[in-house]
Amino acid sequence: MTSLELLAKQLSRLPGIGPKSAARLAYHLIKSDSHYNQQLAQLIAQIQELVFPCSICGSYTETDPCPICTDASRDRTLLCVVEQPQDVVTIAASGAYNGLFHVLGGALSPLDGIGPDKLDFSNLMKRIEGEGFQEVIIATNPTEEGDTTAMYLRHLLKGRQITITRLASGLPIGGDLEYADRLTLARSMRGRVDYRE
Repeated sequence: MTSLELLAKQLSRLPGIGPKSAARLAYHLIKSDSHYNQQLAQLIAQIQELVFPCSICGSYTETDPCPICTDASRDRTLLCVVEQPQDVVTIAASGAYNGLFHVLGGALSPLDGIGPDKLDFSNLMKRIEGEGFQEVIIATNPTEEGDTTAMYLRHLLKGRQITITRLASGLPIGGDLEYADRLTLARSMRGRVDYRE
């Protein structure tokens, strides 16, 4: 296997990059300025040292705790529970939400071996018991796994004196929050519905 083929093969392992896109990227890198390629390689090599999960919410950060958790202007009575760190960025960028976040690290998927023990429910429950939240917004993806996770969260929070809501319609079924446009996400956040039984 040539170096070009090996590079394309490695690039095709990235999410959303098929063999043709990987080959295009590899050819682009060959034609690029070597300084650019060196910077890119250095950033890729160091990314896991520079960016890590926040010890409080689980969102990716370069400082611990993250800027959202330490922002005194945020509404500390609201907690938005999401699947992945990139969901925090997406919701925060919508401008429709000014509370805190908690990242589960995925969604329940028994067929894939992802049960409650693989996600960050224990820290979530500690935060809910100790931080005085009045509302928990379940912002899992509108997929089968996201719905299963939302139902599990509703079960965990049942009987507590806390409002439980789920993002309203507007998000496409089977889609990811990461790909939702700001207007759709903002409408979903404003139109969230009570998710208690």
